[in-house]
Amino acid sequence: MYNGKMKPFGYGWPMWTSIAMWCVIEIYWDMAKKNIAPETDSESRRSRWLHLLLLSAAQFLIFLPIHGLRQRYLPASAIVAAAGLTVNAFGLALAIWSRSCLGRYWSGKITIKVDHQLIRSGPYRLIRHPIYTALLSLYLGTAIVSGELHALIGWVLVVIAYLRKIRLEEANLLKAFGDEYHSYRGESWALLPGVF
Repeated sequence: MYNGKMKPFGYGWPMWTSIAMWCVIEIYWDMAKKNIAPETDSESRRSRWLHLLLLSAAQFLIFLPIHGLRQRYLPASAIVAAAGLTVNAFGLALAIWSRSCLGRYWSGKITIKVDHQLIRSGPYRLIRHPIYTALLSLYLGTAIVSGELHALIGWVLVVIAYLRKIRLEEANLLKAFGDEYHSYRGESWALLPGVF
């Protein structure tokens, strides 16, 4: 049974399981990027670097126990660990499904591809940014598994990074697809059906 005590490298089995899910998504992303369409338009380097800086700081906070921020905001228990891993698994499944539906139009940057089409199948029927929902879920699951304040602060940084990116991406897609995207926005949610 998980008791929250520190193990080798500072992690117990729930955290290692969470990290393993991150490894799966990284391997899948790397394999899937081989068939990406070329870009016609992309966000500025400055904008991209700001996003990566926020994510890097968030990952540092989420994955590394930081002295002075080790207070628990959740109890160390098997139930909390299982809840976090369930959120991780949901995020992993949604990320793979969303990425496969997006296909050649995926990009880590805010961009428009050659012959870009607006995808509205799979999770994109209800959610405009299901990959962001998936990544936010993966980060949240890891923050829950950790249960420590540093991870919660990291998750807040991730939320800030993706809310910023959604705002920029929505403007870019509206510019590229006009009325079609405007109509899609009226029929879907940004991240969570019925919420946002």
